Amino acid sequence: MIVDEKTQSECFENIVQTRRAVRKFNPDDYNPDAVTKSLARAHLAPSSSNMQLWEFYRVSSPNKMKELSRYCMGQNTTETAREMIVIVARPDLWRQRAKSNYDFVKTNLGDRPAFKGRSALSYYGKLMPMLYNNDILGIRGGIKMLVAWVIGLKRPMVRQVNGTDIRIVAHKSAALAAQTFMLSMVAEGHDTCPVEGFDSVRVKKLLQLPRKAEINMVITCGKRMPEGIYGPRFRIPLDEVVFPI
Repeated sequence: MIVDEKTQSECFENIVQTRRAVRKFNPDDYNPDAVTKSLARAHLAPSSSNMQLWEFYRVSSPNKMKELSRYCMGQNTTETAREMIVIVARPDLWRQRAKSNYDFVKTNLGDRPAFKGRSALSYYGKLMPMLYNNDILGIRGGIKMLVAWVIGLKRPMVRQVNGTDIRIVAHKSAALAAQTFMLSMVAEGHDTCPVEGFDSVRVKKLLQLPRKAEINMVITCGKRMPEGIYGPRFRIPLDEVVFPI
């Protein structure tokens, strides 16, 4: 469907202005299809190097919801949520994701391997393994930081190359997917609240996640009750956070 730019702008403005962190949801009015559609859209969110180091866990069974709410410190938004989505960062899946990208590029090169295609094969076949392959002691990361520093003496160079940096990159990409999900929920006439306060160890056990998986955030879902919005929205003045250069 083709929509003119003015209509797109007005629709998005309405979505952004409508989105709020909702702490109390309607116990009756809810359509789970909104979550289904929004997860599909979150799957299209941008991610660093298209590595897609994320997973989305959709928690909807009453028993699991009750347990997850307890691990989120019994916050009102989790107690009244109709569903909860747990966004999980998976930096440990870099091998599988790099191979999936490599295979996709190789398959779509066809009989005319353009330079960009060959470069992409090298990117996922060599550069990504070199960047993401880190040991538990951080030795490889230290070596990569030293190499980046030396190269950086002569030309611009990416400096965030150790294991901690890679974890942060995975969480940033997961957060982009989370925001895409939350904005989509507004477009579907529903609401959300991103939850930070939770017991990550117990949530991982509930979801049966592997040791290296990391919880990015928990998102509650439903339709807002009027009292679910805690006061007017406050933001720091724009001129304190936007700096023309």
